[in-house]
Amino acid sequence: MSSSAVSAPSRLGLPRWAAPAGVAVLFAAAYLVFRGTGTLPHDNEAPQFLAVTDLREWIDDHRNDNPLFLYFLNYIRLFVGGLYDLFETVLYALGWPGITGVMGALAWLAGGWRIALLAVAGVSAFGFLGLWQSSVDTLALVSVAVLLSLAIGIPLGVWAGLSSRVRRVITPVLDVMQIMPTFAYLAPLALFFHIGAPAGAIATMIYSIPPAIRITALAVSEVSPTAVEASSSLGATRWQTLFKVYLPLARSTMALAVNQTIMMALSMVVIANLISAPGLGGDIIRGLSRAQVGIMLPAGIAVVIMAVVLDRTTMAIAQRGSAVAWRSGGSEATRAGEGGGIKGDRAASRSEAMNTRDSHARIGRLNLAAAGVLAVAGLALIPVLPRTWPENLTVNFVAEVNDAVRWAETNWFTVTTFIKDLTSYALLNPLEGVLTSAPWWLIALAVLAVAWRVSGVRAALTALACLLAIALLGTWEHAMQTLTTVAVAVLVTLLIGLLLGVAAARSPRYSAVQRPILDAAQTMPAFVYLLPALALFETTRFTAIFASIIYAVPPVVRLVEDGIKAVPATVVEAAASAGSTSGQLLWKVQLPMARQAILLAANQGIVMTLAMVVVGGLVGAGALGYDVVSGFSQRTDFGMGFIAGIATVLLGVMLDRITQGADRRPSPRKRKFT
Repeated sequence: MSSSAVSAPSRLGLPRWAAPAGVAVLFAAAYLVFRGTGTLPHDNEAPQFLAVTDLREWIDDHRNDNPLFLYFLNYIRLFVGGLYDLFETVLYALGWPGITGVMGALAWLAGGWRIALLAVAGVSAFGFLGLWQSSVDTLALVSVAVLLSLAIGIPLGVWAGLSSRVRRVITPVLDVMQIMPTFAYLAPLALFFHIGAPAGAIATMIYSIPPAIRITALAVSEVSPTAVEASSSLGATRWQTLFKVYLPLARSTMALAVNQTIMMALSMVVIANLISAPGLGGDIIRGLSRAQVGIMLPAGIAVVIMAVVLDRTTMAIAQRGSAVAWRSGGSEATRAGEGGGIKGDRAASRSEAMNTRDSHARIGRLNLAAAGVLAVAGLALIPVLPRTWPENLTVNFVAEVNDAVRWAETNWFTVTTFIKDLTSYALLNPLEGVLTSAPWWLIALAVLAVAWRVSGVRAALTALACLLAIALLGTWEHAMQTLTTVAVAVLVTLLIGLLLGVAAARSPRYSAVQRPILDAAQTMPAFVYLLPALALFETTRFTAIFASIIYAVPPVVRLVEDGIKAVPATVVEAAASAGSTSGQLLWKVQLPMARQAILLAANQGIVMTLAMVVVGGLVGAGALGYDVVSGFSQRTDFGMGFIAGIATVLLGVMLDRITQGADRRPSPRKRKFT
């Protein structure tokens, strides 16, 4: 832990930093010599772009006579479309009184009267904002996507949790699905499923299914082997063990899978409007296209309210499942104690258990009765009240919000322009100039060297393959521009995340204040973060960077805080007793021992920033994000947008593999002393 360990010499007697510094000098010299040669400029009329556009035209012309569409894909589209129509019909038939009563009743059953009050207020807010129809359409689309995600994801997750072989096969697929930015799902789905509600529901389902599989697999794999062995020893079959042991014990964690699936679906359902999916996304996209925050804000608030209501309801179910499991475990422990001859408090334990059980049963009956009354009241009011929200009970603050944004732009112009220009001239422009003017082969070699050094041979070869594929696709220049914005956004995100995470880890009071803010920030869909960015910086490249930073900071802060808190207290006490100052304790003990958590935070920051920078194509980010958006808005650019989505995925895989490998490798100090 001494300072000599940090600067320990290598086997050649040189400092450990000498070799990387020497390689960096060689690359800098090569750049100065070969600058401007071997570049791959962007061409909107590249043959591969035109070929994909022609493929779309051919598919559209043969959609109803090709066997693949006629007997398979069209039936999937019809099934999903019919399911959406069913949900939409039921919700519109319930009207606002029925939906309010039913949602309030379900929330009361899940978490009591407070959650029910939140649900009733949230559903009513959709009407007050004048977005009742759009909110119902979004709710129907989310319901279909979540239902399909869980119907496919939970069985796959159970299978993966029971079989390590299946888990090894499915994990790389889930990795790629979660790395893919949201835009990347839309182009192939528009190609095969056309546009509209079915394509939007399928896109949302594909995006939201990974957490359902991952969390279910984790829940099943963590079931106590003792319980499984006990079930098998009593003669239970595999199916009986699954339904009587695995699923009941994994219930609370599986409820978390439902929660995360809903949150992911809400994030995607807005973006799905780009392929004509109905709902609140239309209002948000319209506001973005006109650069009017006043149009976006009510729809963004409605999406956040829907996310908060569904999040609190499903989390209440998960917490209740944990409490039930704990009580069941306690009663099993009591019975085990009785069987082991502990007789002194047997009668008292049995009486206390019976009283607790009776109390919970009484509360459960009261909650059921109250929920029933609320649901019946809502259904009874359907024929009495209008099914659509009355227009005279809506509020419209579009003009006021737009006026406030113009005021902020006028009065904060000096500050926001200074921040934007400083970032552009000090970081963005120089880095983009280097990446776009350097030979493609030199950048490929640099990525190979960095990946090899940081994460090993396999990650280096994967990163190199992704980079070569980007070059072959004809998207090199725009990929380098996107890489520039991602690099700057990640740098700022990690700096802010480290500062806030360290502060929270070292101050419980500050952590208690910050945690609910992070909870709310992680509940919001990605598009909501464009609102403050657009209000402050208009439609520029920096707008996307600012939005991606505030989108990616919360998980980075959480990971850093948890990593530092996980440092053993004995190690911290030993360093403090040795006379370490607070700063030395942080830099010499806590940060080095939290290295894996910090690297994981960097990985998550990169993945989330990349996804958000591409979304920023709607607000002036340019590069790959703009190509994808242009591919949806202009039919003749579909090929460019489709391939830009693939290039974005490749860029994400490259960055993800480098940082994931760094997370798994031991630190240089550990390698030296092992």
